[in-house]
Amino acid sequence: MLEFVFLLPIVMGGAAFFLPVSLGRGILIVAALLHLQLTVMGWLGKLDPYFPDYFSSSPEGLLVLLVTSFIFLFISIYAISYMNETEMQSEHIFISCMLLFLGTMSMVTLADHPIVLWIAIEATTLVSAPLIFINRSKEALEATWKYVLICSVGIALALLGCFFITLAMDIKEIDAPLTFSSLNAVAGQLDPIWLKAGFIFIMIGFGTKMGLAPMHTWLPDAHSQAPSPASALLSGALLNCAFLGIYKVHVLMHVAGLGAYSSNILIGFGLVSMFVAGIFILNQPDYKRLLAYSSVENMGVIAIGVGIGGIALYGAILHLIHHSLIKSSLFLSAGNILLGFGSRLVKKTGNLARLFPKTFVAFFAGFAGVSGFPPFGIFISELLIIMGAFQRGRFVVLAGFIFCLTLVFAGAARIVMRISFANAGEDVLVEERMLRIIPSYVLLLTSIGLFLWMPETIFEVIIDTIKVLGGSVNG
Repeated sequence: MLEFVFLLPIVMGGAAFFLPVSLGRGILIVAALLHLQLTVMGWLGKLDPYFPDYFSSSPEGLLVLLVTSFIFLFISIYAISYMNETEMQSEHIFISCMLLFLGTMSMVTLADHPIVLWIAIEATTLVSAPLIFINRSKEALEATWKYVLICSVGIALALLGCFFITLAMDIKEIDAPLTFSSLNAVAGQLDPIWLKAGFIFIMIGFGTKMGLAPMHTWLPDAHSQAPSPASALLSGALLNCAFLGIYKVHVLMHVAGLGAYSSNILIGFGLVSMFVAGIFILNQPDYKRLLAYSSVENMGVIAIGVGIGGIALYGAILHLIHHSLIKSSLFLSAGNILLGFGSRLVKKTGNLARLFPKTFVAFFAGFAGVSGFPPFGIFISELLIIMGAFQRGRFVVLAGFIFCLTLVFAGAARIVMRISFANAGEDVLVEERMLRIIPSYVLLLTSIGLFLWMPETIFEVIIDTIKVLGGSVNG
């Protein structure tokens, strides 16, 4: 049963809340392994939905699900060592919410009903909020309230967008199930005015959760205050789930003949997100907030690639995969830096290359990867988006895209160099541990591996994801 993919972590997360912490840690790893196994079975077509009116295995959903499950496994391995070092309060709550978070995100990827998708995305907010507040500081409380309030307002607007889409069907008296699959089949008959209104509200609502500017304001605070394993999940998995909601509605718009309308909106939000991120990265005093603004920028990159279409759309989906791998690794490396120096402030760090050489390799390689240098996959994804913009004559968009990439790189490079090589004291709070090093290395090596060789099954799923929008590897 396909629903086991999200029911398993939800049930095990509920159990972990009541069990001793020592058992909870084991449950976290076991659940991650079982979830990855179920995900692979879903990829192989061995799991059928028990409720086909609500859930299905769409190509884009399976892709996001696989990325989520894969990074969760290595984030969980890291989290075990991280919890030992920090002596975290309420560890049973942390483990439970991590698993519930995995379950709700998995539900998002499999939802075929707009309202079920909305419920699942709202549920991700509720179960991830305790992860941000887990340290119980004043700053964590503020970040948690900001996260819940802003995302809830955004999700409420997305719900209104879902209602408008149903109105687009009801006004034309179309008798069809309320699923994305059925809506795509009758898209040409839907009322275009209500569809356009629905997309605007979906874009703002789910765009808030995706971290697109100017609705991004919760993201830097939440990422900076959450423990590093939770930050890695927020950036590497949650933002993709919100994007999935926008993507499904964009597909509906395209099939209905309104693709140019939704594409221009995506490009507009993407450029604004990249520019805002670039401005705030300049002279950023907090390296975890730096990574958060980098996520805002990369969500903008994905939005632009999807909006341009063609070969840029293929680049956008590649970007989604590689950003999740590299950014998750960077947040785990940032967790090691925080444990070692005891501060998120850039000025209180330095000489990472000598004091923490293994973390330095992962952190600096992650910076190179997220900046678009080979042999990491973001190099090819951004190159494809640039090529797509050029092919389609989007020269203004292309100029803005390249300018924002340069702005972000210039701001981030100065900070990363400061952390890596600037003079610092010899005192460190903790030593490097392999369980906190290996996950970052594996995630980075996976990005390199996918850059050098793309497995046929993954390539076919990406093609199935983009072909409905006319995307291809040939432009």
